[in-house]
Amino acid sequence: MSAPDSTQQNRASVLSTGNFVVPPALEAELNELVTHYPVKRSASLMFLHAIQEHFGYVSKEAIEWIAKKLELQPINVYELVTFYPMFRQEPAGKHQIKVCRTLSCALGGSHKLHKYFCEKLGLDSHAHGVQTTKDGKYSVEFVECLASCGTAPVMMCNEDFYEGVTNQKADEILGKCK
Repeated sequence: MSAPDSTQQNRASVLSTGNFVVPPALEAELNELVTHYPVKRSASLMFLHAIQEHFGYVSKEAIEWIAKKLELQPINVYELVTFYPMFRQEPAGKHQIKVCRTLSCALGGSHKLHKYFCEKLGLDSHAHGVQTTKDGKYSVEFVECLASCGTAPVMMCNEDFYEGVTNQKADEILGKCK
C-alpha cells in the first residue's frame, strides 16, 4: 500500500479538531461508507462504531470531527454517544464489564452484582460512570438495557453476553479474563 498523498494528509488536517486526526485510510473508509446512506446524518452510528473501533473510545474531539464530517452540530453526535451504552467517552480496560441496571435487572440483583465486581477489582461501587483498574486490565460500568429482562441480572464482558449472573458466575467470568 502506498503512502497517502499530500492532498489526503491536508484533508485530514483540515477536518481535525484539536489534536484529533483521523488517519487517511480510515477517513477513506468513512467517505465510502457515507455514500450508502440517503442522508449523511444516517451514517452517524456507523461513524461512531468505526472511530471507537480504531481509537478505543469516542473523545470530545472525535465527536466534533464526526459532526463536521456529517455536517451536523456536535450535540447531534454527542446525544448518540451518551444514549447508547456501547460507546465509551474515555479509554476502557482490556476487559470491559457492563452490568445492566434497568428495572428487571435491578430487581434481579444487578446492583449487588456491580458492587461485587467493584469490590473484587478494587473499585468504588458508589462511583458513577466507567471505572478502570489502575493496571488498565478491567473496566466496570452500569449500562442501560441489554435486552434480556427475563434472564436478569445480565451483563457483558467485552462482546460476550451473560444471563442470570451470580457471584460464582462472576468469578468464572473474571477467571476467563486472566
